[in-house]
Order: sequence, then structure tokens, then C-alpha cells
Amino acid sequence: MKIAVLSGKGGTGKTLVSVNLAASAIDSCYIDCDVEEPNGHLFFNPKDIKTENVSVKIPSVDNKLCSGCRKCIDFCRFNALAYIKNNLLIFDDVCHFCGGCVLFCPEKALSEKDYAVGEVQRGVSGNVEVITGILHTGKESGVPIIKTLLENLQGNEKFTVIDCPPGSACTVMESIKDADYCLLVAEPTLFGVHNLNMVHELVTLFGKPHGVVLNKCQEGDNPAEEFCLEKGINIIGKIPFENELGTLNAQGHIAVRKNETYREFFSSMLQIVSKGVQNEATTHP
Repeated sequence: MKIAVLSGKGGTGKTLVSVNLAASAIDSCYIDCDVEEPNGHLFFNPKDIKTENVSVKIPSVDNKLCSGCRKCIDFCRFNALAYIKNNLLIFDDVCHFCGGCVLFCPEKALSEKDYAVGEVQRGVSGNVEVITGILHTGKESGVPIIKTLLENLQGNEKFTVIDCPPGSACTVMESIKDADYCLLVAEPTLFGVHNLNMVHELVTLFGKPHGVVLNKCQEGDNPAEEFCLEKGINIIGKIPFENELGTLNAQGHIAVRKNETYREFFSSMLQIVSKGVQNEATTHP
């Protein structure tokens, strides 16, 4: 079972929910797909870390073979190539590594080379396997790293929590495409409603079963809750705005490992999500 946790912006509580859900399960896997700023490992502090480099294929030119026909330039929609002073220039950081320019080159002047974009770290923290994607500073796209992270799920029977990047960009789409269920985390403000609506449209477009966790809840009006009721979105749980939870989180502790009340809360949330996935599988086998 793969649960993707996402939100419309950073700071909503996505990692709080992801980390505590994973720690609540008997045997689980936590995958941090927020490769630009991964922070789940700071809570888990995994041991026995193994690192794997992630590379992509980008073009390399032999200007002795290049005839200057510019077919590769005409093909590229990202302006990653330019022909200047009888030399073909390749802008590595702009390239989207599709390989099309290599295929189109009639002179076979283009070949492919490895280009490092990041790394994947694997470790263990108690009952949780912790897998973290890290995008190297200055690199443009985290999608190849996320693909590498999720390839590891093939044949994995563990309960898996995917901590997605914030927002609704292509990295988020890549993170949720194989998820069985999407858990949307929202704040109780009008801005929170805007961000919730954004990711709700995304999971609806992907046809993913989903529910909402309302974070930082206080007494009084909750626009995010009203939005869910209006749209008929299932509210999985409400996390109160509490000093103890905030302190534990700020100090890098996993709440379910420190407080029995929070363990019961997130375990209950886990059971609700699991039933939702099972019901969806029965309804749409």
C-alpha cells in the first residue's frame, strides 16, 4: 500500500503527517520525494546509510563530425543547444535529457554521457526503512531522482508513505502517479483553502482516491473544513494546534514515539486510510 502525502505549499505539515504515519505502522517504508529540501531524515535519524548516485544521459558533441546542419537545435524545445562560431554548444543545466537530439543528428556527432544530478540515501530507523532523495545544488529537475526513488517500490509489500514535494508541479505528479491513496494536508485559513484546492484538482485529474488532514486546528471557523464539506471531500483527521506537538516537531522528535496520545491519533488515521484503500480496491478492482 502506497500513500502519498501532499500539500499546496511548504510548511503546511506534510512531513509531520508523513513521518508519524510511517512510524505508526508495524513495518513501513518512508520515501522523501521532496528532493530539493528533504527533511524527513532529520526526524528519523536513520542508521546504516547507503548512498547511490543518480545520473541522467545528456548529449556530448564531437565538433569534428558536426556539419552545422542545426537539426538538433530545431528539435530541442528547451533551447539547450546553440550553434555559435562553427561550434555546437550544449547547455547541460537546460537539457531535459530526452535523447532526441542524438537520434536526429545525421552525422552521428552527438553521443550521450552521464551527468550527475543527485543521490539516494537508504537507512533504517526502528521499524521504518528511510529512503531520501537529494537534488544536487544548482541542478534544475528532481524528476530523475524521484523516478529512482519510486523504482525501488517494485515488489515492496511494506506500507509505504511518500512525502511529496509541495505544490502541484511535475515533481509532485511524478511522486503520486503510482500511489494507491493521496492524503492532502491543509491549514485552516483562506490561503490554506487556495492551496488545498490546487492539489485537490491535481489528484482529481489523476483519478486518485483521496482524503484531507486538517492541521493546526483551533476553535472557531475553519475555511478548509468548510471547503471539504462543500466539495464532499473526506476529512481523515484534525490535528490540533497544540504547544506540545509543536515543541516535539521543532526539536526533531517523532511525536508517536514520544507520546501515546499522538500514537493513538496517527494509528487511527492510518487505519482509516487503509480502509479507504481497501474499499477503493473492492469498488474498482
